[in-house]
Amino acid sequence: MHKWNSWVALGDSFTEGMSDLAADGVTYLGWADRLAALMARRRPGFQYANLALRGKMLQEIIDEQVPRAIEARPDLVTICGGGNDLVVPGGDVDALAAQFEQAVLALRAAVPDVLIITGPDPQAMPVVRRVRGKVAIYNGHLRAIADRHGVRMLDLWAMDVLRNQRAWCDDRLHFSSEGHRRIALRAAEVLDIAVDGDWREPWPDDAPLPWISLRRNDLEWTWVHLVPWVRRQLRGESMGDGLAPKRPDLTPLQADHHC
Repeated sequence: MHKWNSWVALGDSFTEGMSDLAADGVTYLGWADRLAALMARRRPGFQYANLALRGKMLQEIIDEQVPRAIEARPDLVTICGGGNDLVVPGGDVDALAAQFEQAVLALRAAVPDVLIITGPDPQAMPVVRRVRGKVAIYNGHLRAIADRHGVRMLDLWAMDVLRNQRAWCDDRLHFSSEGHRRIALRAAEVLDIAVDGDWREPWPDDAPLPWISLRRNDLEWTWVHLVPWVRRQLRGESMGDGLAPKRPDLTPLQADHHC
């Protein structure tokens, strides 16, 4: 058993679950759904909502998701945001953190428990690792926010297992199913929820790819993932345009997923 009867998850594609495909091959599962299923197994009648949506900038999360979470009055809210802001050129990391802190203050005043989530270390990911310094500064702010306001924190940067490329999917921006599974286990640990698996389990050893295969993979990634992303940014478009959250309301969850 755990103490929470309800949970609302806020954020962007990470919390929506990309690219951890569910059994239907269409929708995404992700760390939050996996953790929610585990929590439902521990607490009969547990309710869960996931308002996260791919492509959302931090201000959009604050404007569109935070008020709905406050209105729902759950026992627990998790919030992860700012990652999409950090990969866009320019921007003030300090100002971004100040926005995030105001959201935490609003949630903290209305919800018994809040958990915030840092960004992972992108060192293993080509191109994205160029913003590694910005992510590190932002994470420093988030740790200070957690300390100042007494909220829990899921520190993805501290998870060494996420520095392995097998924790990431082919687009090098989102986690693989195994990456999401390990994050769910770590989140449960932060919330003091007992689990059977160990997120620290070492990855199996694989022979390194030859140089030519690595270059071929980089070229394929550039055309399949990077170029479309740049085009969307230039047009002011988002991957989430026209989409709606997958679980917009607090409803009882059937524990039919696996963590």
